[in-house]
Amino acid sequence: MRTAWLAICLLASIGLAHAEAPPTPSTLWKDLFVRVENARLYPDSKTFADAIPKQTPGSILADFDRERPADDKALADFVAAHFDIPGTPDTTAPAGPTLPLRRHISALWPQLVRPAQESSPGSSALDVDFRHIVPGGRFRELYYWDSYFSLLGVVRDGHADLAKDMVDGFAGLIARYGHIPNGTRTYYLSRSQPPVFYLMVGLLSPRDPAVAYARYLPALQAEYAWWMRGAEGLRRGHAARHVVRMQDGALLNRYWDADDHPRDESYVEDVALAAHSSRPPKILYRELRSAAESGWDFSSRWFADGHDLTTIETTAIVPVDLNSLLYGMERAIADGCRHRREQACAHLYTQRAAQRRAAIQTWMWNTGDHCFYDYQWRKHEPTQRLSAATLFPLFVGVADTRQAAAVAGTVRRSLLMPGGLATTTVATGQQWDRPNGWAPLQWIAVVGLRARQQPDLARDIACRWLATVGRNYEREHKLVEKYNLESGAPAGGGEYPLQDGFGWTNGVTAALLDDYPHCGSSAGGARPPASRTGDANSSTPGAPT
Repeated sequence: MRTAWLAICLLASIGLAHAEAPPTPSTLWKDLFVRVENARLYPDSKTFADAIPKQTPGSILADFDRERPADDKALADFVAAHFDIPGTPDTTAPAGPTLPLRRHISALWPQLVRPAQESSPGSSALDVDFRHIVPGGRFRELYYWDSYFSLLGVVRDGHADLAKDMVDGFAGLIARYGHIPNGTRTYYLSRSQPPVFYLMVGLLSPRDPAVAYARYLPALQAEYAWWMRGAEGLRRGHAARHVVRMQDGALLNRYWDADDHPRDESYVEDVALAAHSSRPPKILYRELRSAAESGWDFSSRWFADGHDLTTIETTAIVPVDLNSLLYGMERAIADGCRHRREQACAHLYTQRAAQRRAAIQTWMWNTGDHCFYDYQWRKHEPTQRLSAATLFPLFVGVADTRQAAAVAGTVRRSLLMPGGLATTTVATGQQWDRPNGWAPLQWIAVVGLRARQQPDLARDIACRWLATVGRNYEREHKLVEKYNLESGAPAGGGEYPLQDGFGWTNGVTAALLDDYPHCGSSAGGARPPASRTGDANSSTPGAPT
């Protein structure tokens, strides 16, 4: 299995057919799905989408057509008889005396590891060929960008073999589907997430990431090709799939979902929003899905008026974070080609990276406001909505030291909160807005600022975040997916209750505790001794400089 995927990825990278996408729950169960979701048999729309059928889909649908449950109770009885409904897995650490935070994180990894799995007929789960980490709570499957931030802690705790398994598993998904889906569910296949696969690959060889890039080069090139589909022949001022041709001819990218129906995992919420909007539902659904691909679902970054979800216009926005990560991917591919002595390939991707860097500088850097903004390509203007995405160009090396100093000043004035780095400057009630703080953005900020000669602000953000996580851990003995940076409590907002576990919070917090052991969190503690199977001492693993 471990060697087979390399050959498969090579076939994928030259454009041969990928596996046909299996049906989503809404497509498979049709009227049954709609009835269950509209009846709100479960508080979370995702619950039935993840249900496992007890009989074949054909048999269940035949029973449903014959019985036609008359009311919600009869419908609930029908579902209980024909499906296994998932619960929330236990992702708490083993019972015992309260451990220091850093040791608690190390004890959590076994609770979040899942074995390789083969999906059952009619289930929304996708096959996963290797062991993997899940985030926790309702997120009971493998997720794309979550995994990179989880692995920051996994590798530091000596589990390099698990990191290798996960990278191989993601390479297998690229080989099978042409891209890494948002998560390993059929309803996630129409989109991806922020492209951090190259960063995970870099973690496997922290002293010389090019060694790992060379080994996984076919998978990296295949993923890159997926993000760039539609670029050939695209006219200026137009977009196709994920690609936007700017007015000067430069190629940049946007978030985009191939589907325009309500999300299976948020069906009721999407339908309700469409009912309160005057926009054509299919347009609204695609914008919601595209924002879900960004991972920032939802945020004022994507709203035309900066406040109201019904004005969402994700596909009209060229995001600074996505294009920064694709610049990093182009650099990584060039390094992998160079390591393999494939000079033409190295030259091609070096040139593409240079062109993207120039385009980011042209279209996203704002000299007057001292920050990088997203760009509204249809209106030909920056969004002028400051967010933590302004730090991604520092993380990947697009920003120069002068710009980094300017961004640092802007961040300190407008995004730094008592508990860490805020996501945006506005409070909308959406979970990716103020006052919420998220682990992945703290990591991007700290590494980017540190690499661009802004160590004081990097340390300040790290210490504030660690204090927030540490104080909450002292009170509640757990880590959660996001925090309120004003109160220091677990955060609210969004479409579902707060989740604990929690993979990326664990990984980022572990890495920051290791890098900043003297921040002063009484709940922190030193890194526990581990049987280290890999070298994870690089302070910026996988991030090009």
